[in-house]
Amino acid sequence: MKMVVGCDEAAYKLKEQVKSHLEKKGIEVVDVGVYNENPSLYPDTAEKLCLEITNGNCEKGILMCGTGIGMCITANKIPGIRAAVGHDLFSVERSIKSNDCQVLCLGARVIAYQYAERLIDTWLECEFAGGGSAPKVERIMEIEKKYR
Repeated sequence: MKMVVGCDEAAYKLKEQVKSHLEKKGIEVVDVGVYNENPSLYPDTAEKLCLEITNGNCEKGILMCGTGIGMCITANKIPGIRAAVGHDLFSVERSIKSNDCQVLCLGARVIAYQYAERLIDTWLECEFAGGGSAPKVERIMEIEKKYR
């Protein structure tokens, strides 16, 4: 699997830890920034990350900022992307099983690194369930197409 990671300055340290964790799991990681703790505009990083997915370069991505919320809002503006904030195991699981999300958004000021690792592992273990969720995800994509 090839994944992409990105962050703003608030989550730089978390991104570096997440990147290391993914690489230890044998996952190829593309890092779209940021590369230090200097102030940055998180929407730019979110856009870069999502384009890596929509262009087919990576399968999934993890965005990190202070809360995960701003990254999530931005990611969901990119056609073809379904992103979710995941600060608990149930939400992370449902983001994949029910919504087939490709982007997990985490808040460095909300969760501890050790818990982020557990959330990521859970997220990676899940698969889209299809079934009753499939028509809902299809409808999300139909609505998205209407407003492109």
